[in-house]
Amino acid sequence: MRAVGIVGHRDSGKTRLIQRLGRELKDRGHRLAAVKHSLHGIDLQGKDTARLRESIDEVAFLSPRESVILCEGPQELEEILSQLEADIVLIEGFKGEGTYPKIACLKGEVEDERLFDGLVICAIGPGDQPRGANVPLLTSDDVAKIADLVEDKAFRLPNLNCGACGYQTCHELAAGIVAGRKTVEDCVSLHPVTQVKIDGRLLPLNPFTSRIVKDVIVAMLSALKSFSAGEIEIRIGRDG
Repeated sequence: MRAVGIVGHRDSGKTRLIQRLGRELKDRGHRLAAVKHSLHGIDLQGKDTARLRESIDEVAFLSPRESVILCEGPQELEEILSQLEADIVLIEGFKGEGTYPKIACLKGEVEDERLFDGLVICAIGPGDQPRGANVPLLTSDDVAKIADLVEDKAFRLPNLNCGACGYQTCHELAAGIVAGRKTVEDCVSLHPVTQVKIDGRLLPLNPFTSRIVKDVIVAMLSALKSFSAGEIEIRIGRDG
């Protein structure tokens, strides 16, 4: 699953952009999911939020006080994402998250500068982007161009901050990917020596945990007379 964040201050057109972008990406054959974060509670009746279901396959709405999860799951963003079935997930809000690229919805105000954290791939709306941002400045009518950017640049890192890539945080690696200095392949945790899947979903493991799981399993199995070196596959049922 790949992701793109839609960030901006209140009433900057984030949800409307997701609606239009969602329709465009679905027309291109993608299965989509959306996650919306709100600091002001969730009011679905008559709002743009209620219309997300018209353009998105799965939607999860989160706020500090309540949640309306139209795909079952808990409130933590990473746990929600792990339960969505989608090619691309559009994440509204969560300005502080740093594991995926973002689209900044501007209002032409000073606080727009706070949205540019090194992960923005394009900006939407009036006003100028901060000096040095150097990203495409589009309008919400440029939905085809925005969809092109999403298809080309969407990704998601596992938020483990393991340091195996040479950076201290996933945010730093993500910024390197957006800038073109790094690629997703530089995330060691996305390609662990040991892979663990739960109900078909890959469980992110940092390199240390991956090696521990591998060493423990190999050590236990090597005590069996019929054991021989090779690729190992273990399946544990729900009642295991």
